Amino acid sequence: MNRFSLAVSRGIARVTGAALGPRQTAVVRIGFSATWLLFLLREFPHRHELYGPDGPWSRDLAEQLIGANGAFTALMWFDGRVWFETVYALAVLAGGLLLLGWRTRTMSVLFMVGVLSLQNRSVFMGDGGDNVLHLMSIYLVFTRCAQVWSLDARRAARDRAARARGERVTDRTGPALWAVLGGALITVTLVGRMQGDWLIPAVLWTVWTAQALWWLAGRRARPGELRTTLDVVADVVHNGALLVIMAEACLIYATAGWYKIQGSRWQDGTAVYYPLQLESFSPWPALAGLLSASGTLVMLLTYGTVLVQVAFPFTLFNRRVKNVLLAVMIAEHAAIAVVLGLPFFSLAMIAADAVFLPTAFLRRLGGWTARARDRVLRRGERPRIPGQRGHESPEATHVGFGA
Repeated sequence: MNRFSLAVSRGIARVTGAALGPRQTAVVRIGFSATWLLFLLREFPHRHELYGPDGPWSRDLAEQLIGANGAFTALMWFDGRVWFETVYALAVLAGGLLLLGWRTRTMSVLFMVGVLSLQNRSVFMGDGGDNVLHLMSIYLVFTRCAQVWSLDARRAARDRAARARGERVTDRTGPALWAVLGGALITVTLVGRMQGDWLIPAVLWTVWTAQALWWLAGRRARPGELRTTLDVVADVVHNGALLVIMAEACLIYATAGWYKIQGSRWQDGTAVYYPLQLESFSPWPALAGLLSASGTLVMLLTYGTVLVQVAFPFTLFNRRVKNVLLAVMIAEHAAIAVVLGLPFFSLAMIAADAVFLPTAFLRRLGGWTARARDRVLRRGERPRIPGQRGHESPEATHVGFGA
């Protein structure tokens, strides 16, 4: 076998043998779910004006736009405040549970439904980060983003330990969720509410059917051919979605950078100055004034932004340079959140950048988090009486932030 054939066979084995980047996809999951959850909670008092019946973008306008572009939104299935409050509450709940990694496959689908339903209802309520969140909510459905740092990973480890002891493990929550959500999906489809483009309904039906096959394969005492095939398919789909997420992030930066190059203000090095003078983008006027007072600093920030965005996709071939630019971009987004008052845009972009974080750093981050959690738990324990024996369950002694 020549070198090319050997390299191809190794590549195929790597893609089909495991879900790559488990920690990276977990960070992406946590980042985007946290961004969406924090946004919904912050805008809770204004939810009716943003996406509800009191908004400037009326239901009639939304119906006309959705009829033209075929966008998916559950808010248009029924009218009234009760339905709106239900969808908004489910979006908050799905975001919180996806953040924790509880029944992640189901919650990722509900997270996608919540994001698309609210954003497609009022398309002009956003700051750019909503576009990234919109796309990533769809991509997350196809990833196995709960392999680490999730409640699902802890439950899987506990189930494996129970099976190793010869105990029988029965899952009732999963089938119950599948039945309830499947009944809702069938009902909505039969009454003709699932209109518009075919993509999102197809995703919903595909995931629902795949979950049934996965459960049936899991009922076997030993992994059989069906379960092995499903594992391979899931790994391939996950790795493909991970590649798409990485390509999407590179495309965002490359497009933004090359469009900036064509702008006269970016060419003469003054583009950063003008947003700092806008009242709506200056939550800290003194800080904005301090930054804009130095022409040299404005020029460096302007040219540096273009340089980093254009160069980043090409630095993926050099790990060290990529890590340096990645840190610079994360710092840049953090500065945008503070100086320009765009926290959710910055959080969305940082969550997208997280897919490129090095595995060694994420391993250390997981270890630091686990140790910090253990210290907090130890401080919360009541002091024992000398000579008293502890009664700890196997679950209480489980150490680690995920499986």
